[in-house]
Amino acid sequence: MQILLLLFILMPIAEIALLLQVGDMIGGWNTVGLILVTAFVGAYLVRQEGLSTLQKAQQKLAKNEVPGKEMVEGMMLVIAGVLLVTPGFITDIIGFLFVLPFSRQFMAGRLAKHLTVRAVQGGNQQFYYSNTQQRQGNDGDPIEGEYTDTTRTDESKRLDR
Repeated sequence: MQILLLLFILMPIAEIALLLQVGDMIGGWNTVGLILVTAFVGAYLVRQEGLSTLQKAQQKLAKNEVPGKEMVEGMMLVIAGVLLVTPGFITDIIGFLFVLPFSRQFMAGRLAKHLTVRAVQGGNQQFYYSNTQQRQGNDGDPIEGEYTDTTRTDESKRLDR
């Protein structure tokens, strides 16, 4: 928690100092333009990489595999999006590291090794809109039964007549 607090205090100070230095070197409006360009380019890249990562995750889910690495990459892309629209060059550098495929996949692979993913699979359930209901039991055998709708109130019974 102390590291996070220190980061929130030091990061803006470092960003402001760097913005002032760059502004002195290339001019104030050029610095503002550069910040806007990195925000738009970053947003575009995050969108493209996010769609690519989503497709990979869907392919893994279709194969009944857990998309653990893709989930980490998706989280990194969200962080990258926030960092890239935040004004500053330090946040832009970190954001671009998170959005570029080669660095993101490297970091996501390392992070995914330290994370535990647990998959919980429920039983298949099939419901029919007739008086018969069928679903899969815990052992995979179908369980059949009948039911009666008792949720109807007295008013709805009167309206039927």
